[in-house]
Amino acid sequence: MTRKITRAATRIKLGLQDKLYLGNLDAKRDWGFAGDYVEAMWRMLQQDQPDDYVIATGQSYSVREFLEAVFGCSSSIGAATSRSTPLLPPTEVELLQGDATKARERLGWTLAWTSSASWA
Repeated sequence: MTRKITRAATRIKLGLQDKLYLGNLDAKRDWGFAGDYVEAMWRMLQQDQPDDYVIATGQSYSVREFLEAVFGCSSSIGAATSRSTPLLPPTEVELLQGDATKARERLGWTLAWTSSASWA
């Protein structure tokens, strides 16, 4: 979804696209930075024994909040986006948020990217 939104924002700004069609703007997701996840994967590979870990920020932000960060303000979002019912999944999960306690404790993994302030 991140790529879809940022790509559409660029295309809209350049006049190559009129609207961005999305599903539920109020769904909350645990947005993270790919570099943090790569660091976690590297740390997992350094372990003597394989194990399962949840890699997440532990912070959730709505799709709408991400759109505000990308488009700059709420009024721009309304002009540039439209809700599309066919894009709503049949079983919408309203909140996705992970708990990376095990990864922090066993791998010594920490986030470099920590909040929506990093989006700007």
